[in-house]
Amino acid sequence: MNLDDFKHTTVLLEPTVDGCLAGENGVYVDGTFGRGGHSRLLLSKLSAQGRLIGFDKDPQAIATGEQLAAEDPRFTIVKASFADMKTELARLGIDKVNGILLDLGVSSPQLDDASRGFSFLRDGPLDMRMDPTSGVSAADWVAHSDEKEIARVLKEYGEERFAKRMARALIKARSEQEITTTHQLAELIKAANPAWEKHKHPATRAFQAIRIAVNNELGDLEQVLADSVDLLAAGGRLSVISFHSLEDRMVKRFIRRQEKGRELPPGIPLTDDQLGRTMKRIGKAIMPTSEEVEVNSRARSAVLRIAERLP
Repeated sequence: MNLDDFKHTTVLLEPTVDGCLAGENGVYVDGTFGRGGHSRLLLSKLSAQGRLIGFDKDPQAIATGEQLAAEDPRFTIVKASFADMKTELARLGIDKVNGILLDLGVSSPQLDDASRGFSFLRDGPLDMRMDPTSGVSAADWVAHSDEKEIARVLKEYGEERFAKRMARALIKARSEQEITTTHQLAELIKAANPAWEKHKHPATRAFQAIRIAVNNELGDLEQVLADSVDLLAAGGRLSVISFHSLEDRMVKRFIRRQEKGRELPPGIPLTDDQLGRTMKRIGKAIMPTSEEVEVNSRARSAVLRIAERLP
């Protein structure tokens, strides 16, 4: 398959890259390389001494990254989750970086490629793995998770009101026939959903929830946020785009905790250093303009938050 078959429009491109940049000579990490939109712009702003390391689990993203690495010696691509960033950077001899960029969620090429199984709009194998060569597919997860776990995931990750009803429907259906395709799953969820939201497919939340579970997206995000405190040099920037309310909440709370420092009883006379404050937020949350959403409807739910590492 040609890598250009599925195009990706990078969301909040300029503000995300500018928010991450803390100096043209620095070392930077694009934790979600994708098709390289953010990375290419970031490289254009770096000097000859600058360096950029890209991370991704998706084989097609890695192939694109390898092409970029061949073109630009300042760039290195690593096939790994951003949750392993600290370990992988250590292998490259890097213990501090000047900026970390994260563009969370699923990319347009992944959604548009039916063989990846991310979308109910095109029938394909029920996979949903960012790295289809490892881990448990969505089909396996649906086949082997118990009713309680399916309901929990749909409720917590998809914020689905009818999670228990949908879980029961999936358990019943799989006892009669294997659930192996995206259309199968979508039709089952649709039939179990008694209240369809206007302008939204009734399986939207469930698909999102299962994808998050299969890829451990929230667990990986929690890990990389925690590691960013150690990885960022003083003045280094963390720039994160979220597309899901749970992700955005995690990022917002993380930055707030780092700004606040240790939880201590009121009235104890301590300096800022003793409080353990590690970061400060830069500006308010940034949303896409109406013009960007008009050009790229998938940008609609994007939220960008930026923080800076304190000395």
